[in-house]
Amino acid sequence: MRKLSRLTLAVLSVLVTFSVRAQERASISGYVRDATSGETLLLANVRLEGTTQGAATNNAGYYALAGITPGEHVLIASYVGYRPERIEIALDAGEQRRLDVELVPEGLAIDGVTVTAEQELEYEARRVGVQQLQTELIKSLPTVLQPDVFRSLQLLPGVKAASDYSSGLYIRGGSPDQTLILLDRTTVYNPSHFFGFFSTFNPDAIKDVRLYKGGFPAEYGGRIGSVVDIYNRDGNRREFDAGMSVGLLSSRVIAEGPYARGSYMLALRRSTLEPLLYMLHAADVDGIPDSFYFFDANGKLNVDLSSRDQLSLAFYAGGDRLNIELLDDLHADIRYGNRTLSLNWTHLFSETLFSNFTATGSRYYSAPELDFSGTSIVRDNSVGDFSAKADFEYVPGERLSAKAGFWTGAFLFRLRDLFDDDVSLDESIRSLYTSVYGQSTYRPIPGVSLQAGLRANFFQEGDFYRIAPRLSAEYEPASTVRLQIAYGRYFQFLTLVTSELFSGFDTWLTTGDHVPPAFGDQVVIGVKSALTSGINVDVEAYYRTMENLFELDPFVQNPAGREYVELFRFGDGHAYGFETILQRTEGRLNGFLAYTLSRTRRRFPNVNGGAFYPPKYDRTHDVKIVLNYDLSRTWRAIGVWTYATGQAYTEPLAQYRLIGQPFDTDTRGVLVTEYNASRLPAYHRFDVGVSRRGTVFGSVGYELQMQVINAYNRRNIWFYLFDFTEGKDVERNEVPQIPVPIPNLSLTLDF
Repeated sequence: MRKLSRLTLAVLSVLVTFSVRAQERASISGYVRDATSGETLLLANVRLEGTTQGAATNNAGYYALAGITPGEHVLIASYVGYRPERIEIALDAGEQRRLDVELVPEGLAIDGVTVTAEQELEYEARRVGVQQLQTELIKSLPTVLQPDVFRSLQLLPGVKAASDYSSGLYIRGGSPDQTLILLDRTTVYNPSHFFGFFSTFNPDAIKDVRLYKGGFPAEYGGRIGSVVDIYNRDGNRREFDAGMSVGLLSSRVIAEGPYARGSYMLALRRSTLEPLLYMLHAADVDGIPDSFYFFDANGKLNVDLSSRDQLSLAFYAGGDRLNIELLDDLHADIRYGNRTLSLNWTHLFSETLFSNFTATGSRYYSAPELDFSGTSIVRDNSVGDFSAKADFEYVPGERLSAKAGFWTGAFLFRLRDLFDDDVSLDESIRSLYTSVYGQSTYRPIPGVSLQAGLRANFFQEGDFYRIAPRLSAEYEPASTVRLQIAYGRYFQFLTLVTSELFSGFDTWLTTGDHVPPAFGDQVVIGVKSALTSGINVDVEAYYRTMENLFELDPFVQNPAGREYVELFRFGDGHAYGFETILQRTEGRLNGFLAYTLSRTRRRFPNVNGGAFYPPKYDRTHDVKIVLNYDLSRTWRAIGVWTYATGQAYTEPLAQYRLIGQPFDTDTRGVLVTEYNASRLPAYHRFDVGVSRRGTVFGSVGYELQMQVINAYNRRNIWFYLFDFTEGKDVERNEVPQIPVPIPNLSLTLDF
């Protein structure tokens, strides 16, 4: 009893001492915003000069520094593309200071004023596996017809492109369905337009794009590969602003501004192909759609309830519609699209306890209809996702911070096939799901950070319970070098059947009875360094496994009457690689050079005798160079060069014919090599553009962009078509990607 009493007194003594010290310490917290628009800046870097204390703004633009020694300090806030801000402050013991910071964009900085900060690494934006993409870069890149978020992401190391005609993301050996895509904390399913040519995200409406290529923390789940986290603009809080852009493919308009209690933003985009289609029809050109259009609408309304409470309502609606006569007796009517809605409440319980409560709704639909000589073929696929989620962040002191939360909802899946009005397949799944996570970051000594997390998943259909641990560590031997390692286990309850022809035919499927979820482990090792001010080098190596991959079995000819589990085949895979990026963020010449060496393999029992094979998105070597050069205050040039190892494909060798059979049947077949045993020629392409910015009529800003895609006329092969002669020979015909240099012209006005 005496020993127990002594232990109790010792514990109480430590707690009292910690409480007294905590009361003696001070804290600083607040939002970091753009000084011109009032937009919050996500992953902005905030630190105390001359100390190791620092943090990054979260997904709401909020930061918190706790455990600060009372006295005089200099707070430095920085963000790429903005002038750093130095603020001198004096803190009393126990003071909790609310300090909102505004940063001025570089282009608006006053001449003659120079602000310098110590060379350092950004805290959050350069975590292991994380890449942040600036929307200004997305808009300035040379592009086929118009800027695109996903095509810009394809320029980052570790991210592959399927072709010039696809905006799909193949990240570190994963298929597109292995990437979780979030828009304002809401899941978006299959976000593509124009046959998959580009994504549904209007760059005018986007504030922040963040890519977690692997090793992502416990706050994210539901996919075994990666995460793309996108946030819409809040709207200008200072003044009304509007803009429009006119292009060859589509036109865009955006309006934003303040009102008495907050701000708003509305951005619209629609295809403008009707005049071109009309002229092509008048010229009697074959293969032209009878009609085609796509549209996007993004909106956000923010309400400032108090200094501690903010409410926002965000929505997205987009879709495609295509009517086309594919052949003389084959007509297609294709409709697909997405709808999302999110209501978010941000609440500060205290200066060090931050919370987000979100209600979301998401719906994806795909309804292609084919009419072949009077016989109708219909596939109706839809996904509904309605959820509630909460996230909490707590920063009690300099050494410790924690996050926790939950995500629960209802998932609705429907797949229905009709052949000549007869139902051949009808599957419907309604399932509740819940995820709960907790993670903590501990900094035992300056320069060392340890993070541990755990995510628990439940999917009702099949009664699947899964636990996913996450671990990571960082060590900073110097302020300019960071060593990183991360491990995580991840689970996925969905799979996407991807159409090789047209993204409108893509189909989502889920786990179910006897169809367990896919899972995988990831290990990532990284080294981040700042060579000089504005020049950074990142290096990462990774290895990941993919277990229990489930997809529709292509050898099942007739699914009617089969059990759900009988529709699938199950396999596994792995991927590993090495990535590096050299980036310059300052000066008249800026940009990056990225290189990836990687390998990915998959295995299914009925393919190549069960041996591993390379999927179509395997690329051994991948190089990207992106350079911007400011020719003057009004003119800018940009160039993009890409190189990749050729895509894997299956090559047919010969055809055969069986003769002398009963009933005089004519049986033919094709002899092929092993699946994906051959390679297309290496891919490379150079795009170049110039832009001019200025004003007209004294107040209307404009940007004129002139670009050339595939400037040196590289004939990259998309795929081969094989024809069989009357004999035994096989003739190979090349189908190119962008076959000739393509000019592009766009004009953007800012009112």
